[in-house]
Amino acid sequence: MKTKVLYFFAVFMFSRALAGQSNAAAPQDSATFDPDGTAHITRIVPMPSTISPEAQQWLASLTQNQGGQQTLAERRARTDEWRRFGSGEARKYYPANVEETTTAGVRTDIITPLTMPAANRSRVLINLHGGGFNSDSGSLIEGIPIANLAKTKVVSVYYRLAPENPFPAAVDDVVAVYKELLKTYKPGSIGIFGTSAGAILTAEVAVGLKQLGLPLPAAMGIFSGLGDFSRMGDSRQLFTLNGLPGEMQPIDPHHLPDDQYVGKTDRKDPVLSPLFADLHGMPPSLLITSTRDILLSDTTTLHRALLRSGVDARLVVFEALPHAFWYHFQLPETKEALELMAEFFDERLAR
Repeated sequence: MKTKVLYFFAVFMFSRALAGQSNAAAPQDSATFDPDGTAHITRIVPMPSTISPEAQQWLASLTQNQGGQQTLAERRARTDEWRRFGSGEARKYYPANVEETTTAGVRTDIITPLTMPAANRSRVLINLHGGGFNSDSGSLIEGIPIANLAKTKVVSVYYRLAPENPFPAAVDDVVAVYKELLKTYKPGSIGIFGTSAGAILTAEVAVGLKQLGLPLPAAMGIFSGLGDFSRMGDSRQLFTLNGLPGEMQPIDPHHLPDDQYVGKTDRKDPVLSPLFADLHGMPPSLLITSTRDILLSDTTTLHRALLRSGVDARLVVFEALPHAFWYHFQLPETKEALELMAEFFDERLAR
C-alpha cells in the first residue's frame, strides 16, 4: 500500500506578547518519519526579520484569508476581479498605455511606455499571464510594470484556457503570435516572460519553437514556473499559494491527480515538460522564485536543467515570500524583483 506524504505545520507570527511567554509554555518543534521516509512535521515559524516591514505586514494578513474549494466559474470570477484591481494598481505605480487588439487571430493587449527611447522601438516583449492555465490572474499586472521599466513595448497574450482548450492550445496561440511578430522584429530583439502558468508556458513555447525550426527569442523570463508535469516538486507538498497559511491537500506522488491543462498528453512530452527536451541552445534565462513559493522546487529544478545544457540561466530566490509576490506593488521586494526583470531584458535584447 502506497503512503501519501503528509506535512503538518504550526505557524506562529510572534508578537511581543508571545515573545514574553516562558519557554515552557511555548509549543515545541517535532518531526517523525515513516519507514519509507514520509515526514510528519510540526514547525514553529516566527515572522522573519529578513524581509521588509511591508512584507511582514502582508504575510500576517495572509493568515486571515479563508481558502476552500471553488467551482471553475467562481475561480474565474475571482481572478477577473483580482485582475481588474491589480491592473489598476499597476497603472498607478507604473503608468503605461494599453491598446486591446488581436495578433495572428489571438486576443492581445499592446502595452507601451509613456516614453520610449528611439533605440528601443525595434524591441518587443511577449508576456504570458498566470492563472493556473484555467483563468487569467496576471495580464496587465505583469506586462504594465515591465513595459514601464524596460521602456519597451509588451504584447500581452490572452491564450486559450483549459479545460475547454487543453495543451497544446496555449502553446499554439503563443507560437502564432511569435511568428507574426517575426515579420516586424528580429528574433534577437524579442523576449518572452511570464509568471506561474505563464512561466511554464514560456519554457514550453521555447521548446516548441525549437522543434519547429524557428529562430529562438533573445531571452526568457521564467518567474515561478516548472518544467516537469510528471513529478511533484518538494515545495508543492510544503506550501500553499499563500506560503504557509491556507488549506492544503498533500498529493500522493505515485498517483498524480488529473490535470485539465495536461489533458491526455503524455506528462513526459518534451514540449509539455521541457525537462525532457533538448535544452541546448535555449535563450539566456532569468528565473525568479522565493523560499515559500509553491513552485520553488520546480523552478530550481528547471534552472539546473538549463545549466546542465549550457544555457546562460540566472536564478534569484527571494526570502520568505509566497508564490508570485511581485503582483503586490506595495512591497519593496516587488520593486526589486521588477527592476531585476526589466534590467535583464534591457541587457539581452538587441537594438
